[in-house]
Amino acid sequence: MPIDENIAHYSDLAFKSAIVVYALVLVLLLVQYASARTRKVVERELVAAGGSGSLPAAGPGRIETPQARPLSERAGNMAYSVLFVGVASHVLSIVLRGFATHRFPLGNMYEFVTMATAAAALVGIVFLREQRYRSMWVFLLVPILILMFLAGTLLYADAAPVVPALKSYWLPIHVTIVSIGSGVFLVSGVASLLFLYRLRQPEGQESDNILGVIARRLPDARALDRLAYKTTIIGFPLFGAGVILGAIWAEAAWGRFWGWDPKETCSFIAWVLYAAYLHARATSGWRDTKAAWINVAGFVAMLFNLFIINIVISGLHSYAGLN
Repeated sequence: MPIDENIAHYSDLAFKSAIVVYALVLVLLLVQYASARTRKVVERELVAAGGSGSLPAAGPGRIETPQARPLSERAGNMAYSVLFVGVASHVLSIVLRGFATHRFPLGNMYEFVTMATAAAALVGIVFLREQRYRSMWVFLLVPILILMFLAGTLLYADAAPVVPALKSYWLPIHVTIVSIGSGVFLVSGVASLLFLYRLRQPEGQESDNILGVIARRLPDARALDRLAYKTTIIGFPLFGAGVILGAIWAEAAWGRFWGWDPKETCSFIAWVLYAAYLHARATSGWRDTKAAWINVAGFVAMLFNLFIINIVISGLHSYAGLN
């Protein structure tokens, strides 16, 4: 069937809109951090000057008026509300791309990265919905925006049919599972990086500089560690299933289950690293920083697999431009 150019245009428009909305959310979150730091500095100066750092209490004959919410709180609440618009636009771009091409929208690197970042955003909606986790969005949106920018520029491909080798029912099964697993691992990797950072700023000992304010707004180190573990528990079997299903597809397409193609090898290395993380997380003496660094190494392997293997190194998967 011919490509529907109008729907493809709306898909691209929804993708660009998602980037703009995510960028707006990021700005609001940065305002939240900046205003929180400014408020802390003002309060410290008032205390140093002999003041209490707060408005005087209402006395006899004085009408007590409700205080306005701090700018940091208002910016944070607004950011979280606008975030849903960005995620909806992001998902809409994927759905419209599928209707435009009359196929499952996972036929090239642009579509794969779009799906993976959408999965990361949806996982964030689920796991970061609690108030204590919402401050993590600023750190999750940065890699999402970078990946989406690369997808929309360097990796962009016009809506078109897939090559004959990808016209298989295995495409939506194998690649969807791998892309969702990659999105889950993005959240896990960010959580482990923040956990390592939080350990350098112990609870109750944060300074009043920008690094201390960032640490103060983050969940405690143990909560971040548990979040990284819970998301990896979900992503690990998903990614493992994707690798196994890819091997089955390889046997049907190339006559062998495994051939140590660069893509297969790097995927296996990433899977082993995440298995090592889960094992280290349950092993005494490895459960803290060592396990977190292994999780970060697994995330780096995923990014290497996504970009270097697909773009620089040629192999049996090169024709697809994706996983």
